[in-house]
Amino acid sequence: MVPERSRQVHLDFHTSEYIPDVGTRFSKKQFQGALQAGHVNLINIFAKCHHGWSYYPTKAGKAHPTLQIDLLGQQIEACHEIGVRAPIYYTVGWSANDAAEHPEWCVHHKDGTIAANAWDFHAQPDDPRPPTSWKFMCPSGDYMALMLAQTQEICQLYPVDGFWYDIVTTQPVCYCDNCRRGMAEEGIDLDDAEAVFRYRVRRWNHFQQECTRIIQKRHPDASIYFNGTTMLESALSNRSALRNLEFGMHEYNTKQDLEDLPTTWGGYDQFPLRSKLFHNTDKPIVAMSGKFHTSWGEFGGFKHPDALRYEAAAMVAFGAACNFGDQLHPLGEMDMATYRNIGEAYQYVEQIEEYGIGGRPVSNLGLWYSGSKGDDEGVVGMLLETQTDFRVVDPEQELSQYEAIILPGTACLTEAQAEALNRFAARGGGLLVLGEGALDRTRTRFLLDVGATYLGPAQFDIDYLVVGEALARGMVASPFLNYQAAMRVRPDPGTEVLAAIREPYFSRTYARYCSHLNTPYRLDDAAHAGALRKGKVVFLPHALGRIYHAHGARVHRDLVIHALHLIYASPMIQTHMPSAGRVSLLHQPHRNRYVAHLLYGPALQRGRCLVIEDLVPLYDVPLQVRVPQAITQAYLVPAGEALELERTGNAVGVIVPTVQCHQAVVFEY
Repeated sequence: MVPERSRQVHLDFHTSEYIPDVGTRFSKKQFQGALQAGHVNLINIFAKCHHGWSYYPTKAGKAHPTLQIDLLGQQIEACHEIGVRAPIYYTVGWSANDAAEHPEWCVHHKDGTIAANAWDFHAQPDDPRPPTSWKFMCPSGDYMALMLAQTQEICQLYPVDGFWYDIVTTQPVCYCDNCRRGMAEEGIDLDDAEAVFRYRVRRWNHFQQECTRIIQKRHPDASIYFNGTTMLESALSNRSALRNLEFGMHEYNTKQDLEDLPTTWGGYDQFPLRSKLFHNTDKPIVAMSGKFHTSWGEFGGFKHPDALRYEAAAMVAFGAACNFGDQLHPLGEMDMATYRNIGEAYQYVEQIEEYGIGGRPVSNLGLWYSGSKGDDEGVVGMLLETQTDFRVVDPEQELSQYEAIILPGTACLTEAQAEALNRFAARGGGLLVLGEGALDRTRTRFLLDVGATYLGPAQFDIDYLVVGEALARGMVASPFLNYQAAMRVRPDPGTEVLAAIREPYFSRTYARYCSHLNTPYRLDDAAHAGALRKGKVVFLPHALGRIYHAHGARVHRDLVIHALHLIYASPMIQTHMPSAGRVSLLHQPHRNRYVAHLLYGPALQRGRCLVIEDLVPLYDVPLQVRVPQAITQAYLVPAGEALELERTGNAVGVIVPTVQCHQAVVFEY
């Protein structure tokens, strides 16, 4: 397999049949000039778009009606002449003209209606159309045959660097005639939602297998990626139960592209979690953002080049190659302002990429991925904001590599996983368990030994917490509000109680209420505890990750971090920056070095978008690492300036003179 390129662009071209003269202003020289201005070494180009049109002389499908050239072929030639790789984009799950001509090819709901995203079937022709409004297609029958025929055709016509298949999603499930016949042959009850979902997964797996077989027969070194398979939870509400990890949908990819538009898809803290999770697959990681101010399909939308530079540096900092999405004008002329902006970011990436891309995240703090968006992202936010680096635990690997592991607040463990975690704790490993993280999946009993007996769920809508001395540093002494009440637990004999709960007089209802928001607390402690410690297991029975994700109160972040410090004393990397600072430690064993990446670019909410604009410098930032090897020298990248080492026990520290947007520090051994 050819190594994954570092500075990529994803070039959309979803072009209506109502646009004339498509491709008439395409120029190989101008196209090449844009890529060179952007310092781009890979660009995903298009064979077939969401409108259903192809951009090459296809015999299997339908070429765009106003296209007169082989646009795909000329783009491949232009790229290869200047050493740029050009994987080929092909739409799968959305194809407008195929849906219009063959409604039987669409995904159908159980009631026989067609599944669509943001589509109003009762709209009049002149009504405004909402963004991203497409009908879903089913990879079966004649539509499946068309896609495989075009894959075969492209493989025969061109020197293929790779395929990038879009909209490969297990949701919505399908009840089209093909799927109904297939499920009938397998004896599947259409009322059995789980069996129907698993059938949908097998449909997609068959498509992935067939595409892979066709491509690898002629182009064994081509990359293959199915977009949607690395999505954890989509911005599209009807794709929120994809279960990609459970069914290994990403396993057919030769690389893991992580599509994320942080300005509008949930912020800048989703990518660190996804990158650390997919690093466990041992395949190249590509981070995909966009040049747009908002989202895909935004012609004329721009991020400031400083924002692109921050995003690109963050991608490298977490060990990923970089990719920014663009959309080509229908006439085929590249927008040079876009590529000058991207070029400012990628010119910097050229200087730092060998110190990040492909590096392995290292940390002795593990985060157990629960699959609950609020719980996981809430805890990740707390860790990132306090520059507490972590790895996502691979349950199949030995847990002894961690000093401590955090369990977010949802019931997600199997019996075997719980047994492994209990052994880890018995051998002296630290566990920080939040909310329901210790419960079995029926939420009836504890699987982990947290030093308590489970009594049941909360009896009120909210509650209050009073922390004891072990957690009190910098915390308010008064009872503070928890926007979701804790489960009820009774401490076992010998378990230390670290915090008490104060319950409200009653839940807020129409029958009983007090003041504007929540009911005040009683002055006596509740019978159930608010925080417990048994050895190196600390249990906080509130779903604090979920609470923080929804409400963002610092008091809850401080509580979790203080609790973590009770069981986690020797981080592999430590620094101190404002809460917008981010830190990542990568290991490059083949180069005998660790690289610490420091980032600082506060994001501001403007309208519906997050904007990075003010790259304010930080000065004299302390940085310390604890690694098994003896560090011999440290220096800044890209400046190359040597830093003085200060050794304290098993830790090595430096002072970083300036962090403005990004600074890498190399520790060689």
